[in-house]
Amino acid sequence: MASTSRSALDAQPPGTAPGTVPGKAPKTVLGTAKEPRLSARATATAEIYRSLRGDIVAMRRKPGEPIVEKHVAESFGVSRTPVREALLRLADDGLVEIFPQSGTFVARIPVDALPEAVVIRTSLECTAVRYAAVRAARSQIAALRANILLQQETMAAGDLDGFHEADEAFHSLISEIAGFPGLWNMAQQVKMQVDRYRRLTLPEPGRIPHVLAEHGGIVDAIAARDPAEAERLMTIHLGALLESVPNTQGANPFFFSGAQPEDPSKTPSRTKTESTPS
Repeated sequence: MASTSRSALDAQPPGTAPGTVPGKAPKTVLGTAKEPRLSARATATAEIYRSLRGDIVAMRRKPGEPIVEKHVAESFGVSRTPVREALLRLADDGLVEIFPQSGTFVARIPVDALPEAVVIRTSLECTAVRYAAVRAARSQIAALRANILLQQETMAAGDLDGFHEADEAFHSLISEIAGFPGLWNMAQQVKMQVDRYRRLTLPEPGRIPHVLAEHGGIVDAIAARDPAEAERLMTIHLGALLESVPNTQGANPFFFSGAQPEDPSKTPSRTKTESTPS
């Protein structure tokens, strides 16, 4: 038995490591250790991306605000590499701007892109609400009404973040009831900039009660099995997002594209400092 094993080893091509199958890469300790390291870095990148993206869309990080790689890396306990990778993804999303000589800044809201995003979202959600009006079960209509109550509670508490989350859940639930949850997933891909703008409009007097009234009308149309009315109300609801763009942009000129020079670091009101929170 021993001589047979010895012969098999002797038959291996010159330069091949013992125990290695010819034609296949050898499994080394170094090679197997790389995969967990790469996986850990990818996980860190994804976590940093989600965190920064959430802060930017929720306007916790304001347009023009610098993002300091060092501070982000320290807050997550990682090197700068996954931070840079996350920032590149955010740049692809149009949420940050990277200036090699100045730093990285939260991108301003491109006001010219808002109408197209609203049109795409309206097309997707009108399709969803028509199907929902035909397919909704009583329990699902009850779930929509429960969500309306949650929106009312968050409004009464002055919880803008909570209201936004309940609002998102409302629209997601309509797509689920329609039987096409992917419609909401597609809408989310195009509405990031719209969400940033929406967060600026929520504190406006009367804005949230108006949204609640529109949501209630949509639920009533779904409960009445009236897809045409549900679609009409959804079109009005989403189209209303654009009505206050001029006023909102006028009140926050530095938050929108075209309101200041392309590189935010060149303006006196926005300079990169190490003391800036990140």
